[in-house]
Amino acid sequence: MRYFIEFSYNGTNYHGWQKQPNANTVQEQLTKCMSVLLKEELELMGAGRTDSGVHAHQMFAHFDTSSKFNSDKIVTKLNSFLPNDILVLSLYKVKEDTHARFTATARTYQYFVSTKNDIFNTNLHLVIKDLDLDKMNAACTYLMGEQDFTSFSKLNTDTFTNNCHITKAVWTKESDIFVFTISANRFLRNMVRSVVGTLLDVGTGKIQVDTVQQIIEKKDRGAAGTSVPAKALFLTEIKYPKEI
Repeated sequence: MRYFIEFSYNGTNYHGWQKQPNANTVQEQLTKCMSVLLKEELELMGAGRTDSGVHAHQMFAHFDTSSKFNSDKIVTKLNSFLPNDILVLSLYKVKEDTHARFTATARTYQYFVSTKNDIFNTNLHLVIKDLDLDKMNAACTYLMGEQDFTSFSKLNTDTFTNNCHITKAVWTKESDIFVFTISANRFLRNMVRSVVGTLLDVGTGKIQVDTVQQIIEKKDRGAAGTSVPAKALFLTEIKYPKEI
């Protein structure tokens, strides 16, 4: 039987989701606890990778098991065993051909920028004193639709294509906080952080609004802005077909 596990985590203390040698990862922690509780060696396949230090309000992984259990009780036990920066939200059976990564239809990330220093958000927000909201949103229009986003991808990745279909890209502002929200069918490695870095260059006047289109067309990572710190990036939603 195949199950989905839904969870969230504060990524500050982790080298991302995916297991790595000699590194503390969310996948390692969750797999270890699940295997102990179900008394079998499990393999968890995540909905995607998150970079070191990136957080997730909503993340999914699937696993196969022959064990029978009460999902609610397992969730309760998991949350008592896991570190307090990982929280399991739900656990449920899905169709056997459902894949946490490849069945997903959309993913949404948010990035948080504060215009003033605050001891309560310093670890979760990037601080930039002055930004032009209108210019950043004008630049977002160049990101929309299906395009080759090589300019915003980490080099030497093993993806079969660098095309992504972005359906939402917008900046909003509440009080002293700028929030960037971006949704797409898929994202390349390091893509969101380099997109944000480029848009912040627009917001601070370092580059012009239409320069973003030129950067996309160049298909050259060196043309885009610097990747922003991971600490202010959150994976907020992953969507799947209802029929799973």
